[in-house]
Amino acid sequence: MTPLLSTSDVNIFYGEKQAVRGVNLEVQRGSVNALIGPSGCGKTTFLRAINRMHDLTPGARVTGQILLDGEDVYGPDVDPVTMRRRVGMVFQKPNPFPTMSVFDNVVSGLKLAGVRDSRRLMDVAERSLRGAALWEEVKDRLRMPATGLSGGQQQRLCIARALAVEPEILLMDEPTSALDPASTARIEDLMTDLKKVTTIIIVTHNMHQAARVSDTTSFFLNGDLVEHGVTDQLFTSPRDGRTEAYVTGRFG
Repeated sequence: MTPLLSTSDVNIFYGEKQAVRGVNLEVQRGSVNALIGPSGCGKTTFLRAINRMHDLTPGARVTGQILLDGEDVYGPDVDPVTMRRRVGMVFQKPNPFPTMSVFDNVVSGLKLAGVRDSRRLMDVAERSLRGAALWEEVKDRLRMPATGLSGGQQQRLCIARALAVEPEILLMDEPTSALDPASTARIEDLMTDLKKVTTIIIVTHNMHQAARVSDTTSFFLNGDLVEHGVTDQLFTSPRDGRTEAYVTGRFG
């Protein structure tokens, strides 16, 4: 199958320091893909390159090629704002817009794109909140401040906000690290459902989480992609000794 996302010799620099080296990776449509590795190994740095977030970091630069459905993400004619609508992002800590209601948070991306039709906005809000398994909990609180939700609800609201613009791929940077176990379980269950409508790449320090939710796993170490493969295979019979040492807890 033709991958939705493919990278070729991707290198990422902060000034003179190289943080990621020569990453070649393919991600198939409708899958959950976990990036694992110790702190500082380059996995979040690589994740943020996919939707050009390093454009916002002084001194950062990306070389190589990242193709999204065959289009070069860093192509000279590509508008970064438009690209980020195709590549949604959910961060480590929930970050709802504090001055907005639940409803306005979800549809903020559409409003920025010029959508004003109230019926369409409501339809998208309901679809997105249902997609984030949040609709039943907030359908009577849509005009209330988003900051009134619990931490787990706020994170699902951020997922709904990302889903509202129908991204082709959804990036999740340790989305459950700030949540309690019950909220973490809700997010993990949600990822299984979401891959029916989008493709997910998740950075996680929790190897049990990677094993539970992902179809493929990529192990990063010191800026290198050491190994990528089907999750079950990578955890039970890794090809590289460094992968085996990490997944069995000998370092990390």
